[in-house]
Amino acid sequence: MAEPEGAAGLRTRLALACNILAMEGHTDISLGHVSVRAPGAAEYWVKGAGLGLEEVAEADLVLMDLDGNKLAGTRTPHNELPIHAEIFRLRPDVCSVVHTHPLYATALSASTVPLRPVGHEGVLFVDIPRFVETTDLILTREQGAAVAWALGPHPATLLKNHGIVTVGPSVEEASLLAIFLERAARMQWLAAALGPYEWTDPAEAAVKRTHIYHARGVATFWAYYTRKLQRQRTPTA
Repeated sequence: MAEPEGAAGLRTRLALACNILAMEGHTDISLGHVSVRAPGAAEYWVKGAGLGLEEVAEADLVLMDLDGNKLAGTRTPHNELPIHAEIFRLRPDVCSVVHTHPLYATALSASTVPLRPVGHEGVLFVDIPRFVETTDLILTREQGAAVAWALGPHPATLLKNHGIVTVGPSVEEASLLAIFLERAARMQWLAAALGPYEWTDPAEAAVKRTHIYHARGVATFWAYYTRKLQRQRTPTA
């Protein structure tokens, strides 16, 4: 089967996103997965199973359709593909899905305390939903659809006692949201450890988002993480 136009670029960006997520604390052995598709495409590239996020290279990605058929790639797909397929099916605006198990956000997913905008990152996640239908793996189309409906129009959802899902119009934006969600959860945990704490009200949070997380800022943040990864990979004399 011929690759969709731009597939090589998508694979390069997806592998880089997996590596950056690992660098920023999203590795959980070989668990967790990230996907990307071209706008409007009915197929998507996703991390193959059996590797940690930090180990992923372009050759480790598989091309899937929305019905779970593998179209390209040599690795075995993860068994939670319904998370990706059903979000893509419901959300035409989404071109990337991240599902990982970062420590603080996963702990928060077990709590009925909502995520509050304590620091800058928290303003991105005002009123994000919490998926509570199951704490098990998302293995069926019906379960994937339930996650997609719980997510709704939001950029992220917490999966109860399980982890997080973030989405975006690009793999860079979905991955940044995953990084920022974990930072927001950790910030709230630290604030709560000190006693009573305050947070930004929703109206101010909306304004703050436009001041910090605009398109230029997002590009700058991703460029920083790309340079940081390169520095870690470059041997010192």
